Amino acid sequence: MTQKRRHWLLVISGLLAGCTAVQRPPIQTVPHVDLQRFMGDWYVIANIPTFVETDAYNAVESYRLDADGTIATTFTFRQGSFDGELKSHRPRGFVLDTQSNAVWGMQCLWPFKGDFRIVYLNSDYTQTVIGREKRDYVWIMARQPAIPESDYRRIVESLGREGYDIAQIRRVPQRW
Repeated sequence: MTQKRRHWLLVISGLLAGCTAVQRPPIQTVPHVDLQRFMGDWYVIANIPTFVETDAYNAVESYRLDADGTIATTFTFRQGSFDGELKSHRPRGFVLDTQSNAVWGMQCLWPFKGDFRIVYLNSDYTQTVIGREKRDYVWIMARQPAIPESDYRRIVESLGREGYDIAQIRRVPQRW
């Protein structure tokens, strides 16, 4: 085989390898969510932020179950500092898996619904993790503005085992 032919085979092999998506098992969700218990305020402890959240302080996600079964969501935070401008977004959640209530579509812009999966929820509904199948964004949230460091480390380690790049997880400054 000539040097030139070997070179092109390597180039083509590299391109084909780059085109193949890494196959990961589906992200695991919790077996069941009691929606009434899940509703209310959740402080965002850490996340892989969306562009909206990159400089958020005192971020809180609030959920309310409406009569039509959708979830009114309010996301509030201070932009840039604890004294920054108060920002608010109001996406709507739609339960897609009514057996578990752990898979939602979150609609920030009609008609698009983003993937929203409850991948961790402790038994007393005080800590939760919202993930996505793509493993591109994640939110570690709690009913209080802080969680024990040991809980935080355990949650981050479990996200790493699920295929998240944990180096991208950022703590959200909370001071109340």
